[in-house]
Amino acid sequence: MVLAVLPPGVSDWSWDYNTDDHAHVTGGLPSGAIAEVERIATELAVLGRDAETVGRPTGRAGGLREFDILGGRGFIGFLVVPRHECVYVCRITRYE
Repeated sequence: MVLAVLPPGVSDWSWDYNTDDHAHVTGGLPSGAIAEVERIATELAVLGRDAETVGRPTGRAGGLREFDILGGRGFIGFLVVPRHECVYVCRITRYE
């Protein structure tokens, strides 16, 4: 489990992969792509509840969200769960 906790005072929120086996989500990705995903997940956690409106679909909050990564060469799917104060990275798609 990764469960990244942010520095004190930044946010009470954290992020994690939506599985105990994060290799299921990150498998086959180069380390640079994983680092980019984890950086974005940290920024989403800083946003807290506001992360529910980041990315797609536009025009509504909540549910499974998608956010472009790697200069448009992929995206992450994530859930924002306010009762857990956590952003869960569910899927990473990278276009070859």
